Amino acid sequence: MATIKDVAKLAGVGVGTASRVIAGKGPVSQDAIKRVTEAIEALQYRPSHAARVLQKGHSRMIGVFIPVVSGSFYTPILHAIFLALHAEQCHMVVNFGLEPHDERKEALAGAEFLTDRGCDGLLLMGTALASSDAEHITRLQRNFVLLNRSLPHLQEQCFNPDHRAAGALAARTLCEAGHRRLAVIEGPKESRDSALRMRGFYETLAGYGVDVEALPRVHGNFTPESGRSGTHTLLESKVSFTALFCANDEMAIGALSYLSQRGISVPKDISVMGYDNIDLSAVAAPPLTTVLIPWVEIATNAVHRLLNLCYGSALPVEREMATKILWRDSVRRIAATNPRTG
Repeated sequence: MATIKDVAKLAGVGVGTASRVIAGKGPVSQDAIKRVTEAIEALQYRPSHAARVLQKGHSRMIGVFIPVVSGSFYTPILHAIFLALHAEQCHMVVNFGLEPHDERKEALAGAEFLTDRGCDGLLLMGTALASSDAEHITRLQRNFVLLNRSLPHLQEQCFNPDHRAAGALAARTLCEAGHRRLAVIEGPKESRDSALRMRGFYETLAGYGVDVEALPRVHGNFTPESGRSGTHTLLESKVSFTALFCANDEMAIGALSYLSQRGISVPKDISVMGYDNIDLSAVAAPPLTTVLIPWVEIATNAVHRLLNLCYGSALPVEREMATKILWRDSVRRIAATNPRTG
């Protein structure tokens, strides 16, 4: 493999001159540029990553931490991050967590790992990071943004949907479709974003006169399997309900599968609503009514903010991205719209 010394020797110039030509910085004659360029082509020379960092002062690499590498939720987000970086001639180094119960610890370890790899900035996704962690992350890398986490003193670097408002929208939609006898599959107890969406959901139900404390509910872990098992538990409780809200689409798809297996018609017998709008929700059987969270747009804007921090870019950054209901075939209206009671 050719080195920069080989290039300089073939071009008949000093190593410093060859370095300036490759970096595109510093005084150098047109003749030297021509000879170095020809030498690079002849030797098929490619600067090493370390050399590029030394020449340009940055790596054009962004470190990305994702809590888990499973399911259908994270793939479109990673793809959106990749596309936003690729458009600005940047690359990403990805680190994943393994244990949901250790998400905070793994996120901090991931930040250290990515910083050690020479990343110019960090995009950290997850809800477990505490306010006190920001100081530690800043010591590692001052250029960072958080995805799906909001810290009061770092609002400009935080990009996350309003889960509480989105949960409220789900409840309002079901209530206005005539549903009052509801069941719920919540997310993991330790999930902050699940807690927020359920808070908005239950607050809104109470406003429609629903006895929230009496609702049959179980916890899942955001997987289809937990949606299946949760639906089984709810049906075995013998409490009648006309609609099932699941705190994410994967659990809702699991619920649809189990209901079909039991011969229960959706939405004729039970309506089902999910949350997130993953790609699979549109091709579920039946297609899943869900709360659309604009994750691709949120992730893209987080990348833009990070690149602006890292390189002084002026990429557009938007923050107001509304959620909405994607009404499909898994929810039916069973009565005229009923007004709130509170």
